[in-house]
Amino acid sequence: MRRLRLPAPSEWADSNYRLGVLNGWIVYIGDGFFNSSIVLAAFVSKLGAPNTVIGLLPAIQGGGWMLPQILVAALIRAKPYKLPVYRSAATIRTLSYLWMVASTVLLISNPSLLLVSFLLGMIVNALASGVSGLPFLEVVSKVIAPPKRAAFFGTRNLFGGILAFLAGLVVREVLASPIPFPYNYTVLLAFGTVAYTVGYALFGRIKEQPDPPLPPSNVKAELAAIPVTLREDPHFRAFLGVRLLLAFASLGDPFYAVFALRELGMPSSMLGVFLMALSGAAPLSNILWTRVAQRRGSRRIIRMAAVVALAAPLLALVVPGDLPFLYLLVFVSASVAGTGFNLGHTNHLLNLAPPDRRGRYIGTLNTLVGAALFAPVIGGFLADRFGYRSVFVVSIVLYAAAWWRSGRLRRDA
Repeated sequence: MRRLRLPAPSEWADSNYRLGVLNGWIVYIGDGFFNSSIVLAAFVSKLGAPNTVIGLLPAIQGGGWMLPQILVAALIRAKPYKLPVYRSAATIRTLSYLWMVASTVLLISNPSLLLVSFLLGMIVNALASGVSGLPFLEVVSKVIAPPKRAAFFGTRNLFGGILAFLAGLVVREVLASPIPFPYNYTVLLAFGTVAYTVGYALFGRIKEQPDPPLPPSNVKAELAAIPVTLREDPHFRAFLGVRLLLAFASLGDPFYAVFALRELGMPSSMLGVFLMALSGAAPLSNILWTRVAQRRGSRRIIRMAAVVALAAPLLALVVPGDLPFLYLLVFVSASVAGTGFNLGHTNHLLNLAPPDRRGRYIGTLNTLVGAALFAPVIGGFLADRFGYRSVFVVSIVLYAAAWWRSGRLRRDA
């Protein structure tokens, strides 16, 4: 039986590999403090935000990250070096984090204005993240050889998840402390800002090889190429269909924690425990997913992850409120599935995309899927109109459909 392949000493000696892994670890810490489904959802809930706004949080983070990428694909196509674009976007991301932290201190006397300012900061951050996302993947695909990518992303996810678990401990302690609202969240978001800033700086130090010259493009040409790309590549078309279904299926994600607080009567101190479950399950599941990637390929990961993802809304429906620690399985399932999707989607896309059209494939997929990631807003509407349980039922159906459709994906060579 083939064992999980961890990075060899020679890989760690490669400064690019090392910087890429360290970037992932530190950014995972930031993700823990800025988790939209737990930390940010609880924060805006305490500000009095309706469910539609709560559903908007992961939509901003995910959809805002993906939507600009068709524009970015046109912008960077003719650039031999992609890192300068990444560094510029990282600067804007850091400034937007500082904006959000400052809002929690300066606008506390007006909760509505604080909420609006915070959401604007998130939007700026998400769009800047979208600008940096494609250069990030382009650089990774250049400096990390295909046989090493599963171990590279697996190592990032494994130890990054452990660090995110420790961030959950901090969240629990800060929210259980006598620090008043919203300053307890100010502390958490400040920690996340420091982590993100360090992580971006590490990746910005990678030594990138220049790409061969490519003819320049523009947004109009990239948009016109979308139907052609989808028509010519049935494997890419099938992958897009699965990603769209999974994006719509995530409409229940931001409501697991809010449902526990508002309807099941769990205390706010459970948020840190939820985050620990979400992040603590990731390192262990990452060992499984990396092994599956190396033995069975990304298609198998996506299919298995869809089944695990379906368990999260199902558990949210059936676990009673007087068993809060059993409810942790909701977040464990979501975490295990999310880790699998992150690894499976990235590997599958990079394996599908021809080198000379890599940016176009990444930009096309992320732009189209980005629009679907606003599905949690629909989830918020359903929650306000029919209750949280209706959202979880719809999510179950969509995850089942995604599992069925993923059987048409191309097997890795």
